Amino acid sequence: MKLLTKELEKKLPALYSTDEIDVHEKLIVCKFFTPDSSWTWYAVEYDDGVFFGLVDGFEKEWGYFTLAELESARGNLGLPVERDMYFTPKKYKDLF
Repeated sequence: MKLLTKELEKKLPALYSTDEIDVHEKLIVCKFFTPDSSWTWYAVEYDDGVFFGLVDGFEKEWGYFTLAELESARGNLGLPVERDMYFTPKKYKDLF
């Protein structure tokens, strides 16, 4: 599965372009997850292989992650990261 399609890339705002938006109002555009562990990445912005968004791993925190990291990461059983094909964009405040 291709994690980032051209169509999806066009929907993601450029890095730093949502800095003025309150964290609760930020739009989560896409979701990536490990099917065999509890890690999830929620992308808000993207530029040249780098995402900004929410990472839900050992704890929930906002930060940067790369497409290369997602492509190389594996879960407990060795399964690769997948993109949630059924995820619909939503504001952070509506995520949980």
